[in-house]
Amino acid sequence: FIALLLGFFYYHEVLTLGEAGTPLLPQLRLTFVKAFAALALLTGIIAWWLVLTHKSRQVAQEESNRQTHLLMREIESHRQTDEQLQKAKHAAEQANQAKSRYITAISHELRTPLNSILGYAQILDGDPAIPPHRHQAVNVIRRSGDHLLSLIEGTLDIARIESGKFTLDIKACGFADVMQQLVRMFELQTRSKRIDFRFEPHGELPAVVRADEKRLRQILINLLGNAVKFTQQGIVVFRLRYAREMAVFEIEDTGPGIAAAEIERIFEPFSRGSAAHNATTGGTGLGLTIAKMLTDVMGGELSVQTAPGGGTLFKVRLFLPQVHSTQASRELPRTKRVGYAGERRRILIVDNEQVDREMLISALAPLGFELDQVASGIECLEVLPRFQPHLIFMDLAMPGIDGWETIRRIRARQLAGQVVSAHIAIISANAFDKELDNDAGIPPEDFILKPVRVADLLDWIGWRLGLEWQDAGLQTAPVQLSMQTGLPPRAQLDALDAQVKMGYVRGIHATLDEIAALDPAYGGYVQAMRDLVRRFQLDAMSEILRGNLHADS
Repeated sequence: FIALLLGFFYYHEVLTLGEAGTPLLPQLRLTFVKAFAALALLTGIIAWWLVLTHKSRQVAQEESNRQTHLLMREIESHRQTDEQLQKAKHAAEQANQAKSRYITAISHELRTPLNSILGYAQILDGDPAIPPHRHQAVNVIRRSGDHLLSLIEGTLDIARIESGKFTLDIKACGFADVMQQLVRMFELQTRSKRIDFRFEPHGELPAVVRADEKRLRQILINLLGNAVKFTQQGIVVFRLRYAREMAVFEIEDTGPGIAAAEIERIFEPFSRGSAAHNATTGGTGLGLTIAKMLTDVMGGELSVQTAPGGGTLFKVRLFLPQVHSTQASRELPRTKRVGYAGERRRILIVDNEQVDREMLISALAPLGFELDQVASGIECLEVLPRFQPHLIFMDLAMPGIDGWETIRRIRARQLAGQVVSAHIAIISANAFDKELDNDAGIPPEDFILKPVRVADLLDWIGWRLGLEWQDAGLQTAPVQLSMQTGLPPRAQLDALDAQVKMGYVRGIHATLDEIAALDPAYGGYVQAMRDLVRRFQLDAMSEILRGNLHADS
């Protein structure tokens, strides 16, 4: 277009100038050629720039489209990943809920028969009519039931710790008595395996410390149980040192040891070392996990030293402050209650399991309580206006209406003035329900888990009802007998006193054997002391020995 325009202008000038402009034509032509070349060049540059701009825009658009496509693919990929994660999370939550339901169901099914087994074992253990030679059998039943219960509690504790709902129950506990119970429990197990078991306390052990007794038992039972399980020959040694309110427990065995590659993962759940594949050993791989988690929660330290074929040494350090005698007398539960002062209190037991109702009645009736029992929530509501109880023990899983609904209806009647207000405690095997909030106004301290510990139950009753318990006094016959038959030599009395202070029952029996071998005249004294040991009245023995040593001096 520009070339045509220039040509047109050129020929127009030629025609305009005519013959007179002939000399100017070369100069005019050159000018127009230069102008044409310049315009052609400019036109080419503009055209190239336009083409380049178009091409750049096209490439940019294609790149933008490609990036947009990739971004859309990335978004779709993230969406699919999120969907998969949500599905995996949902599946994990369902699996976790299924695990919780399974653990809850298993716990409930195991706790229910354990309630009657351990309940009656506690009742028989305190029954003076039971022949002395049968007390050992009762103690075996009780210790074995406690061992099984500790395994159940350990499994539940893992779930509680992981969910952040775990709490410690710190209170005064008989430290020396707990240690002796553990020693007796594992002496039986090692004897059946034909291996040696040795308890080595160093220094004087405190009679009472402040600790979560149940968790302390769990830690030591798991560690001692592992040592006994994997030791096929040799010895298991249980050492205990206590100084400056710090307890150090050492459990050493002559078992197969642990490979160096396995030490890092022995505390992981369900992790079992190569030694566990031995056909003679079983287990779930949770014992060390439970011991480690509980030790950490209690602010302690659990370490291990081992070598393949060289045995294993587990060491536990825990801060267990000592409770002095005046404070212990107020905080420790009474050892033998025979009744209570004041008006008779009425207790209603609501449980669909007849054996559980009868067990509670067997424990409470001798103490002077007025008792009634029903098998369902509906029967409970029918009995309330007539019986007017001071205290109600309520089970949760019952036919018709469950325990929670029964408590709600009782509260509604109390608010309406139809029945007298009564304290309500739940006695149930549903361990997980204790940790949950409820709208029935039941605090955790009023939730008692099966199997019921009779001493703890009586502590709760005395606290809620403000009872003044009447205790059975310590027998004085052994003191009189010892004075009539003559005292053993001072050296033997000192040795016996040292064993009693440590609470070492096996050592007490060994010292009494030595005294009996010295002279038949000491037979009555030895027998009286053996009777006290059999009833675990170590405090009474200590009082007697103080009097004997004072008389001898």
